Amino acid sequence: MRHGYLIDMDGVIYRGSAVIPGAAEFIRYLQMERIPYLFLTNNSAYTPLDVVFKLKKHGIDTTTEHVYTAAQATAEFVTRQKPKGTAFVIGEGGLLTALSDAGYAISSDGPDYVIVGEGRVLNFEMVERAHRQLANGASLISTNSDTWCPTDNGPRPGCGAIVALLESASGKTAYHVGKPNPFMMRAARKRIGLATDEVTMIGDTMETDIRGATDLGFRSILVLTGSSTRDMLQDYPFAPTSVVESIAELVPAKLLVA
Repeated sequence: MRHGYLIDMDGVIYRGSAVIPGAAEFIRYLQMERIPYLFLTNNSAYTPLDVVFKLKKHGIDTTTEHVYTAAQATAEFVTRQKPKGTAFVIGEGGLLTALSDAGYAISSDGPDYVIVGEGRVLNFEMVERAHRQLANGASLISTNSDTWCPTDNGPRPGCGAIVALLESASGKTAYHVGKPNPFMMRAARKRIGLATDEVTMIGDTMETDIRGATDLGFRSILVLTGSSTRDMLQDYPFAPTSVVESIAELVPAKLLVA
């Protein structure tokens, strides 16, 4: 039977600035066997080209066709809801580029949406402006619901935490486009051209990667190199199809570099 993989990045392929052993070998294995794959990330700060460049530094050669970000998913979502609309954005280059490529104008003059993504551009003036746009009728969108992000220096607040501030202030509820939202998961499946029972999600996070796979009926593999531990499995009503210590366990032994 045909099969392919959706692959989370941070905690699966790398941790911060360090590649996880076996990650490059696994991608080379997929490429050698012509197995469909797609890197699937909730980080909206980077463009697909940025991601490809970062992976290359980790010894992984791929192309933008193998990358799908929450920024791209968000741009697709708002385009389907309101083509050629406008948005006030709190986010970085990946999100701004995806919206521009989709024909969305960035505006603070009565925008259709306030869209919040990952990044470090936030200041209170932007929060005030976003709040006023929401009060004037804009809808609230976030690229993902992750409340924190890992970095080399420790955790930092994520998109979900930023958008929670706007939800509390405005009384509006955000629509989170990224994993585990079926919109992004289904769009990713279509990009690799496979049926539901032919897809396996590889991720390190129960709340996003594994839940998203479960909701869509994909198989799933939890790796223990990121934010989830084996002990945490008992805290969830759903479970991954399998659990491995790291992505290295998925590489045929003959391909692993000693």
